[in-house]
Amino acid sequence: MSAVSDLPTPALCVDAADFEHNLTTMTAALAGPRLRPHVKAHKCTAIARLQAAAGHTSFCAATPREIDDLAAAGLGDDLLLALEVVDAGRLARLARLEARVTVAVDSIATVDAAADAGLREVLVDVDVGLPRCGCRPAESGRIAAHAAQRGLDVRGVMGYEGHAVGLPDRSRRAELCTQAMERLAEAHAVVGGDIVSAGGTGTYDVNTFATEIQAGSYVLMDTAYAQLDIPFRIALGVVATVVSVSDDYAVADCGLKALGMDHGNPEVEGGAVWFCSDEHLTFAPDDDHPVRVGDRVRVVPAHVDPTVAYHERIHLVSDGVVVDVWPVDLRGW
Repeated sequence: MSAVSDLPTPALCVDAADFEHNLTTMTAALAGPRLRPHVKAHKCTAIARLQAAAGHTSFCAATPREIDDLAAAGLGDDLLLALEVVDAGRLARLARLEARVTVAVDSIATVDAAADAGLREVLVDVDVGLPRCGCRPAESGRIAAHAAQRGLDVRGVMGYEGHAVGLPDRSRRAELCTQAMERLAEAHAVVGGDIVSAGGTGTYDVNTFATEIQAGSYVLMDTAYAQLDIPFRIALGVVATVVSVSDDYAVADCGLKALGMDHGNPEVEGGAVWFCSDEHLTFAPDDDHPVRVGDRVRVVPAHVDPTVAYHERIHLVSDGVVVDVWPVDLRGW
């Protein structure tokens, strides 16, 4: 074991107590198959194994690489690739895995790609209000029928209310979630199947329509989700070293190449962030938290998913000591 203060920085660290709190809190709320953890948030088979040990043995993934490596890690009981893929080689590889693999489809072309590759199971992906992938509810029956004609088992539908999950106002979040699920229910009534897959960390407790919730960020958290009234703690932070100090600001070695910035600036404990550069984070220390060159600061990202993807390993920390190191082994595509 080593001290956090000895780690080369920037270093991705997770507080063991907060991590365990998040894991057990979600398991109590969504037991067993009610939660299909989305591994895109942590990209780590060590964390996925802990989720499986808690009873969540089905997983959601965003990339073929994540599916490949989950299967190789023995976590292939029920894997969902929640992304439309038309790369014939990648799809054929997924079809050869010793795992149960279901893929999302939202068009005749994506159905044909899955069938031609030898895959056997699909979910019809429905646009529920987020302008991303997904067919219109009215098109879902035609897509499902074509999938059945191609010999695919249509397990049900999926839809992601991503436009709702991050809204701090709970009533508005619930309202938009309900509207989204009404669209998904319309499609499910036509498509059928046992699965209605939807949701995320922000709507895990207000989405009562979906049979399974695709939450991922809950186990690590970030400052964007911390604005919501949900019972999860910020477990993840990037430990950085102060490398320069001026009269009214300081600079730490944790910049754009170590942080997901699409949700805004990170936060620094004991200071106010001014801006981030490639390798630098410029912040104004609080009056009661002066810093010197060589001091360590904890930087909390606004978006956990891309932040984790920048790093090769996660350090599990308890009382300032590294108690385990988890490879971020699901990186890449």
